[in-house]
This record gives sequence, structure tokens and C-alpha cells, in this order.
Amino acid sequence: MERGHIHPISSLIREANRIFFELGFTFAEGPLIESEQYNFDALNVPKDHPARDMQDTFFVKDEPGMVLRTHTSPVQVRYMEGEIRAGNPPPYRIIAPGRAFRNEATDMTHEAEFFQIEGLVVGEDVSLANLKGTLAHFYQEIFKGADVEVRFRPSFFPFVEPGVEVDARITGEKAPEKLRDKWIEMMGAGMVHPSVLKNAGVDSEKYRGFAFGMGLDRLAMLRWGIDDVRLVHSADLRFVNQF
Repeated sequence: MERGHIHPISSLIREANRIFFELGFTFAEGPLIESEQYNFDALNVPKDHPARDMQDTFFVKDEPGMVLRTHTSPVQVRYMEGEIRAGNPPPYRIIAPGRAFRNEATDMTHEAEFFQIEGLVVGEDVSLANLKGTLAHFYQEIFKGADVEVRFRPSFFPFVEPGVEVDARITGEKAPEKLRDKWIEMMGAGMVHPSVLKNAGVDSEKYRGFAFGMGLDRLAMLRWGIDDVRLVHSADLRFVNQF
């Protein structure tokens, strides 16, 4: 009897959970239908930010103030809030994989539904150096046998300050041929904005943290040389059976 196959996204989620678990991270999750409070306000996204425009966000009909979450970042605030209510101050280390939704046209590199993985670390002495080391280790594990370099470029995201775009360069004989020796943009990240910590009830004078979010669809495309992200969501067994 022919056996089934694990979908590449499911495979990546399992592998990412294993890698981060070994680093002391806890798995966390949140609802797909989210309030604007958690999806935007608590994450320091202003009321007039373009991300709130109907072109980017799916608003839930007949449920004012509710949206299909546009990223996995609301899990950060929900987790910290819950821990503070339970009387558990930092340190925190969580990883939160899951689906997100954005109202945009689909093409070879974009889908209205996609998978992200969110990471958050909060403590008394957390730095960008800790973020860089964590991500370098993750990519080293994901692209086993290859050498991985990580670099930061300044960027802006409302919920981190400073914010960075994270690039990775994969070298060595075991690096995927399409990626070998090239700098590839992988994710957005940065130090958690003090306002986000305050909104979750965390003492921003005492604690600081870093956060990152990457698209698992994009990571799958890079790792396995998938040319069209729409194949990932196609449910076409000819595609899934390759894995």
C-alpha cells in the first residue's frame, strides 16, 4: 500500500519546532480570527497605518473590529499577557508557527494565505547579538551541511526598534544550487518596541527582547527550489508526492 507524504510546510514546521525547542523555546499559538486590538493596536501599529487599509487586511463581515490576522505577531502579546496574569514575569522564549492572511493579488511569490513562524525572546540582557546568533543557528540547521552567514540591514516595522531585514548567504557544496553564494532576504526582525512590552504588561524599564517573523512558504521555496508559491497551497498530489 502506498504511504502518504508529509506536506513540505508541515515538515518545515516540525523541523523548526525541533530546532527552537533545543534552544529552550516554547510552542505558542493564537486565533486566526483576531481583534484589531491584538493585530494592530497592541503591536504599536498606528490607526492610519497603510496595513489597516482594506487592500491589505481581510475584515470579518458583521463582526466589527475583527480581522483575519495579517501576521503571527499577535501571539507575542497574547502570550506575554497570559504569563503576566499568571504571575510569571520574563524570561520568555516562544516560537509560534501558523497561517496568516493578506488581501493581495496572487502570483509566483505571493498568496493571500501563507504560513509564518514568529519568534520572541524577552529577558533582562537580550541583544541584537543574541538575535543574530539564534537565526544563524536556525539556518545552519535548516540547510544542513552548508555554511550560513547572516547579516542585518536597517529597516522599519512598528513593533520593533531598531528593526532589521535579515539576509542569509548559504555556501558550500551542500548549499542549494540556486542559493549558493548569494545574499537572500529571509525575514524581518528587531528589538521589541518598548510600547509592545508595556501593552502586554511587561516592565519595559527592566526587560527587553527581540522578535522575528519569517514566511515558511518562502523558506520552503528556497530550500527545495520550488518555483511557484501557489504550488504549496494547490493540494496537487503530483507536487506533494515529491516530498
